[in-house]
Amino acid sequence: MMGMAFTRDRLAAFALALVLFVADQWSKDFVVNTLGLKRVGDHYPVLPFFDFTRTNNFGISLGMFEATSIEMRWGLVLITGLVACGIAVWILREVNRWDLASLGMILGGALGNIVDRYQYGYVVDFADFHIGDFRPFLIFNLADAAITIGVVILLARALFIGEKPAKEQDEPKGGETAAGD
Repeated sequence: MMGMAFTRDRLAAFALALVLFVADQWSKDFVVNTLGLKRVGDHYPVLPFFDFTRTNNFGISLGMFEATSIEMRWGLVLITGLVACGIAVWILREVNRWDLASLGMILGGALGNIVDRYQYGYVVDFADFHIGDFRPFLIFNLADAAITIGVVILLARALFIGEKPAKEQDEPKGGETAAGD
């Protein structure tokens, strides 16, 4: 049960999730209420390559699995809630700092989008990167960015860095002998 202890790194992962959740909810409120982007298509230019453009995402990643009925909406809330619970359990078991940070980002983003889907039936998206009329990304929000960055870090670590073999991790360091030798 030692893997389930609340270490400083695990608490930091949950704190990161909370900060990202609050920042996501604040940013959506700012865009919708302060800037007044209340309708889909409302637009606020920020930089030559970045605008706030209001859209509602009824699906999940890349707009897939759109919730076209009330049952599908609550099904998405349930499924994403279960995924968030799974991520929280993973945080309680994980020991690697990079993985904990990545999981904190994913959890914070997931919670931000779950709250939107629960409150409105859709996720508020607004970040619109573009080069002229070319848009390399769909319009997204801070939660989406946190989830994406967290997943990319986890995948990069898994594919390119990996873990040390168990034999190397268990060997004593610097000529030490194991207890009882």
